Formats: sequence, structure tokens, C-alpha cells
Amino acid sequence: MFRRFRNFIGLNSKGAAAVTPTRRLIDAGSVHRGAAVNPGMFELAQEVGVYIHRFHNLDLFQQGWYQIKITMRWEDGEHRSPGTPARVVQYEAPDLGSDDIYTIWRISDVDHSFSTQPFRIKYARQDVHLSVMISFNLALDLDEASLDSSTAAVHELRVPPNALLGLHSYCPLHFDAFHAVLVDMSMHTVLLKAGTSVTPQRLISDHQINEIFAVAEHGGGLSLDKTELKCVKALYDSRNILVEELGKLSKIFDYAIDDLVDVPSGMSWNQMISYPTQQHSNTLNSGGMKESRQDENESNSVQNVSGRNDLGANAVVMKSLSSEELLDVFHCLGYQLSLIWNAFLKFHRMNRAKIVEYLREVWSNDRRAEWSIWMINSTVETPSHKIKNGVEASHYAMLGKVNVLRKAGDDPLQNVISRAELHRRTIAQMKINNRSIQDMYIFGDPSHVPVIAVEQHKIKSLDKGVTGSLLINNAELKDNSDSHARPVSKHVWKSVGTGRRRNGRQLSFVVFVHGFQGHHLDLRLVRNQWLLIDPGAECLMSEVNEDRTTGDFREMGERLAEEVARFLKKKMEARSGTYKCVKLSFVGHSIGNLILRSAITEPVMEPYLKYLHTYMSISGPHLGYLYSSNTLFNSGLWLLKKLKGAHCIHQLTFSDDADMHNTFLYKLCKQKTLENFKNIILLSSPQDGYVPYHSARIEFCQAATSDSKRGPIFSEMLNSCLDQINAPSIEPRTFMRCDVNFDTSTQGRSLNTIIGRAAHIEFLETDVFAKFIMWSFMELFT
Repeated sequence: MFRRFRNFIGLNSKGAAAVTPTRRLIDAGSVHRGAAVNPGMFELAQEVGVYIHRFHNLDLFQQGWYQIKITMRWEDGEHRSPGTPARVVQYEAPDLGSDDIYTIWRISDVDHSFSTQPFRIKYARQDVHLSVMISFNLALDLDEASLDSSTAAVHELRVPPNALLGLHSYCPLHFDAFHAVLVDMSMHTVLLKAGTSVTPQRLISDHQINEIFAVAEHGGGLSLDKTELKCVKALYDSRNILVEELGKLSKIFDYAIDDLVDVPSGMSWNQMISYPTQQHSNTLNSGGMKESRQDENESNSVQNVSGRNDLGANAVVMKSLSSEELLDVFHCLGYQLSLIWNAFLKFHRMNRAKIVEYLREVWSNDRRAEWSIWMINSTVETPSHKIKNGVEASHYAMLGKVNVLRKAGDDPLQNVISRAELHRRTIAQMKINNRSIQDMYIFGDPSHVPVIAVEQHKIKSLDKGVTGSLLINNAELKDNSDSHARPVSKHVWKSVGTGRRRNGRQLSFVVFVHGFQGHHLDLRLVRNQWLLIDPGAECLMSEVNEDRTTGDFREMGERLAEEVARFLKKKMEARSGTYKCVKLSFVGHSIGNLILRSAITEPVMEPYLKYLHTYMSISGPHLGYLYSSNTLFNSGLWLLKKLKGAHCIHQLTFSDDADMHNTFLYKLCKQKTLENFKNIILLSSPQDGYVPYHSARIEFCQAATSDSKRGPIFSEMLNSCLDQINAPSIEPRTFMRCDVNFDTSTQGRSLNTIIGRAAHIEFLETDVFAKFIMWSFMELFT
């Protein structure tokens, strides 16, 4: 049994007045439910509060009127029934002008949905603060409803069974690649007593409630209906979870709980929750509550274990419980929950922004653990010696995996594929049972999600003596950089995504470079994830080489360098004040990695090299196609060289010069293009037939060991790149290799999968791999 709720964003390009009304499915039918036990006595109500804080436009492709629609449904096996919006609280009016918002929110009785008021989106990075709390009640006898016919995008989330009693969580909605938005939303669940809750006539302590549970568990309540007992236990657990959460939040935000909860006159918060027996014994006895202890000595034999009383074999024999006594407990707990839940909603309204920010921080910190299901993490030592062309240059010696021994005839590429598929089969048999809200785009079919093998390489730090000498040079470098510092405002940037707040004295720039015959928006999905982590980042989607990627890499690199320099100069000059820290990061796809590395060598980029921060290479052919094993792809490269005269293809295949020492790639590897980056992340895929596996990972290729002519030159190029990665630095350097194994089972056997193009393009068409890597290592992207 679990609850699932859907969230919709609808686009209407004709204006808000033409919003299509919702419609219901034909033959929806009623959901069959078993008869309730003692209706009107032990009835429970599941309530879910959904708070919509803000709509943030990352990169919608179309301007116009938008609105958010939320529906909720209960799923129990094959039975489904929708939740009904019970109450709506508009905390404050949306911060838009009269021309940018239309009508008000509405509730549809047809499909039991809630829709926000339509609002106009005009530009990227636009914020609309909606600030509305919707409470849904789950009923068991309603018809199943359909989706709105005008829905543009759907994001579906699921609440697992063990979170139904109480959950307070942030849940961002991102929708799809064509509707790149962020909806800041939090969800709060509670189990309540159905109907109205009045002050109970009998006050019951927690000790007595636990005593009743213990008696029932040991056969003392044979006359009780098990369903009734479960209802009371569920209500008790829900109350404890809500008390714990409210106490934690009130402590964080320095509020006294007594000021929040409308407790009965003459009582404190703790008294209202526990009802100490000593203070209220007269009330209990006069109300007819049966004493469950024969005397004080007998009560001492009852030991409390984990909040429950253990009545073992030597425990006292207690009187049989009646349904009336259990009903007293039920009403008492229902009354307490009603007070606490209303107090929480009141507290949430007063501190809505702080609570969203707090829950968002908790959510972001949990990403690595939550998504570890699809990630295989390992740490390896990076060898300090150079790789030679011979026995010492094996694939495994290069990786430093001394603890993993394989036969010399093993194929590293096939081993990686087999390892990922084995992990994928394990995921298919895994039962995921956590308390977190589950994104159905990921958890809907876990076995079809990309599997990522992450290798974190340990880079040895400098010795103290070496560090001391470099600190002087670094101080001089900082002094020189400060003399050229541009002004920047001193205000603090508030978070506009799921990332943390950032000081305005830090400038962060990210440059995205497309690949062969690519488009400047090819990497927009990765960019969107980056902006969610670091909302203040200034992003440049390079356009200067569009339709010009068949020429010389040097010319493409020169054009990119000039474009980046203009972008940086413009952004820095636009600031006022002084900035303390500048970070410049690059993301490249395919040959875009060679273009950006070539750009870094240009003189115009020299003033900005000290700002280099993170470099993410997505399937980049850093070592060329010298040992490409894809025969079909190699034939395509030959045709491009012969028929199109693509100069970059000659450079990729080392045919641009008769002497390999004079080729473009050899000279590029010799130049310091990687040394200044603080973090280097190499993404590759063993399924990608467009880029050789070893070339994307910058590692040794076994084919080079049998090539006496070109093998030594290849090893020289490789060593030059690795030397830059291992170059001395006063700051820790992160070097990671990430293998992404996509699920291509749904694509069938096509030309794209045969030649390996499917995985190469999958890097651009899905963002799950980027989401896993970037959120798991957030510190590399801020």
C-alpha cells in the first residue's frame, strides 16, 4: 500500500481565459472497498499538506500563461481512489502585477484537483512566489479521475507506506527537458482521527497507553478487534512523529512550543502530551478507566523497552481490555493530534520560507545516500611513476587497482559492461523501502536507470616544505589578481534553486561547449542541474562554433577563447564593489572538450587561468582515435576525410601530419590544459562507440603495447596528461572517472545502437546521470 500524488504544469498559449476544463475518464467505475469496522468509531483520515513555495523558470522554450495542477490518489493493489482538496490557505498574494496573473486558484469537483492561478512567464530565471498550502484528504469511495487534456508536462512522486504516518520533506519538481522549471514544494503527512475532535472526558497517560498495547499483544485483549487496535497504534505513532518534528523545528527556529499549541487551560505542552498519571489520577478513576496494575510492587515488574512495556512470562496478569477503553485512547490521541497538527500549520505559516530552506538543505544532503543504489563507488591510488610502453603499462597498473587481479587476456571494456549489467540485475531484484518521497522518473522502474561507476583517484598532497615555497608565489598571484579586481555588489544572493545561499563576493562562471555538428543548447540539461546546485552561476552556452565544427581545432579554439574572454569581461565589468573569489568552470561534450582545451592555450585566456575550477568532460576523445576498435565508425571517419575534407577528423586520427610529434593532438597533450583545474571529472560510457573508451578516460590502451611505432608516442601523450592532473598544488585536487552504463533495452537493435551512437547521444537527452554525479559531489559544482 502506498500513496502516490501527481503534479502537473499546464501550458496555454492562447491566454488564461481559454484554459480547457478538466474531464473524467469514461467507465471510471467505483473503487471497491471492504466494509469498515465500527463505522463512526475508529475512523481515520489521511491528510497531506502540500506547500507550493515558488515557481522558478530555468529555461522554458515558450513564453505564455502557466499554472500548476495537483492531484493525489491512494493506491492499494489494484484499487485506486483520488484525494480531495480539503482546505487551501493562501499565505500571501503572488508577487506579480495585475497583467501577469489571472483569476485565482480553483478546485475542480470533477477530478478532485487543485490548480494555482494562471501566471505569465516572460523570461528565463523568472521567479513567481505562490505561497499556498493545500491539504488533501484521502477518501476510499471516490471514482478514478483522468488527467487534464491541456497538461503540458507531468511530474509524478510517490510516498512509500512507512512515511504515511508522518513525513515532512522538500520535494522539487523539475518536469521534463522541454519544460525546464523548478517548483519549490514541501509535503507534510499526518494521520488524523476522522470527524471533529473535542476535548476528551477522560485523560490518559502515555504510560497507560503503552500498557494497553502491551496487554493486547500478550492476549489480554482477546475481545478487541485487531483492526481497531491497529488504528489506535497508527494514530499513536503518527502523534509521536508529529511531536518530534514540531519539537525539532521549534528548537531550530527558537520558538517555544507552549506558544504554538492551544493546550487546555491550566496545562503545559508536556502535560498535554503525557498526562502524568499522578496529576490526573482522580480524573481517570472517576471516569471509569480500569486500573491495569494490582499494586505498586506489581507495576515495578513492568519494564519499558523502546517505549513499550514488556510483559514477559512473569508479568502480572491484567484484566481483559474492552473496546470502550480502546475508544477512550482513540479519542484522546485524536484530540492531541488535532491540536498539534493545527499548531504545526500555524508554525509553518509563520516560518514558511525558513522551513522550505531547512527541508531543502536536508534533502540535498541526503541525495548521495538516496541515489547510491545506482552508483558503484571506488577509490584508487594514482601512480606517481610514468607509464611505459611495455609490461608495466597494463590497463590495471595504470588504474592502480592492485587489489583487483585479472587475467592478461581480459577485455577491460567488457568487464566494465558485465559489472554494470550485474549491478542492474541486482537492482531489479531489490526491494526499495525507505521513507523518502520517490521521484517516479527514477523509482518508477529502477532497473532502467543509468548505472554509474565512480572512481575517485587519490592525488598526493604536497610536502610541507614544498607547500611553504609555493605559498609565497601564490600570495603574489593573489595580490596581482586583486589589483585587477572588478567591483561587485556586497549583498547576499538568496538561493533561487535547491542550492545553498551564496555570498555575492563570489563570482561563478560556467562555459558549455557542444560537440561535432552540435547546437549551443545541447548541454542544457547539465546546465540546468548546475543552476539548481549553484543558482548564482553565470552560464555561457557557446555558439561561436555552431555549423563550423569541421575545421581546424586551433581555429575553433581561438574563436571559443575570444567568446569566453568577452563574456567574462562583460560580466565582471557589470559588477560593483570588489569580488573576493572567481571560479571558472568548463563542460564539454565529445570534440567540444578538445575545442575548450585548445581555447585554454590561447593568449587571450591567460589572465583567467588562475580562476579555473571544475572541468567536466563528457565523452571527450582526449587521446584521439589512434586505437579505435569500432570498424563501422572508423569507416565513417574515412568517408568524412575523403568526401567532406573535414580537417578536424584528420587531427583526431593523427593524419594531419606525417610525423606524429607534429600532429595537433600530440602538441595539445604537451600543453598545460589540465593543470590549473581544481576538479577534473571524466565521464565515459563503455556503450559509446563514437569515442574510444580509453580516450574518454585518459588511460592506457592495451592495443598500444603491441604497437612499437606509435605506442611509445601514445604513452608519451598519456603521461603528459596525467602529469598535469598530478601536478603539485597547494589546494586539494579532485580527479574522478565516471563510467555511465545506460539501459538500451528499450531501444532495440538499430543502427544507432550497433554503431554506438545511442549512448553518445544519450548523454545529451537525459540528465539522470548528471543529477546523480553532481548532487552526490555538490562541493565540486559550487
